[in-house]
Amino acid sequence: MYVKEVTVENQVGLHARPATFFIQKANEFKSSIWVEKEERRVNAKSLLGVLSLGIVGGTTIRIIADGADEQAAVDGLIKLVESGFAE
Repeated sequence: MYVKEVTVENQVGLHARPATFFIQKANEFKSSIWVEKEERRVNAKSLLGVLSLGIVGGTTIRIIADGADEQAAVDGLIKLVESGFAE
């Protein structure tokens, strides 16, 4: 299991379009991936799950992966979040 925290810096947070980019990226990996905000954890490959967290700009989230490519998955998603979803 590999875990890292990142702060979502873009103004709109993880809504609609950025969330879609996030899910598409998560689905490139074989590992099970979750996003955690406070005490809630959802499947990072689920658009409804990610949107249900209501992640706004300035929110710190935890990305957790478990599987063969867990480190690449977490690092790839962190990079996407830090880029402001400019991928």
